[in-house]
Amino acid sequence: MRKAMNLIRTFALLVVSAVLIAGTASVALSQSREAKKLASATKEAQKAADVFTEVMNVPDQAVPQRLLDKAEAIAIFPGVIKAGFIVGGRAGDGVISRRVKGGWSAPAFFNLAGGSVGLQIGASKTDFVLLFMNEDALNGLLKDKFEIGGEGSVAAGPVGRSASASTDALLKAGIISYSRSKGAFAGLEIKGVVISPDNEDNLAVYGKKSNEILSPAKPWTMAQIPAGVRIVPRTLARYSARRK
Repeated sequence: MRKAMNLIRTFALLVVSAVLIAGTASVALSQSREAKKLASATKEAQKAADVFTEVMNVPDQAVPQRLLDKAEAIAIFPGVIKAGFIVGGRAGDGVISRRVKGGWSAPAFFNLAGGSVGLQIGASKTDFVLLFMNEDALNGLLKDKFEIGGEGSVAAGPVGRSASASTDALLKAGIISYSRSKGAFAGLEIKGVVISPDNEDNLAVYGKKSNEILSPAKPWTMAQIPAGVRIVPRTLARYSARRK
């Protein structure tokens, strides 16, 4: 009987040990995945900041300052890949930051997919910059997905200093869109492009979904933004800062 009891105790200890080891391994794996997600998000934020800096550092081809200062949110999608030729779709990842008092919010992570882009024939990768000009356009980003040219009115934006005289009509557009391909930055008409939140990245970085990150009710200070993604609001503030 004693031998049987010892065997039972030994078996129970082995089971408990196995459960503890499995639990520890699961936690370690989860932490590893979260670390990878955070590293990927940090890299994505840096690429977006680099694209915007490169665009704005060429004044004669940059987004006109008047439009930039009116924007309520800015989306940057670096290196969007075209999936077809002439007729096809696109897919890519990027960030969106909304304007807050004295600066810009933490960047929320989004995906861009679908839509044919006529001016991009022959280009394999394209950078997109989208200006969301009013609260209606900004509210579209708080949904599960938002279709440009469907739910959101869009206009191709002018570039450079000489375009400033033509911006009055554009101020009424919900979204103003730009693209950069093979070094050329220009306004672009896009339709059927769907922007949807990448909440895996958002939850990994902030523990929040995109609609919480971009909510007008959520104030942001630089200290509240994770260090790895502060580069986006800091870059936007360098080129456009106004008090609300």
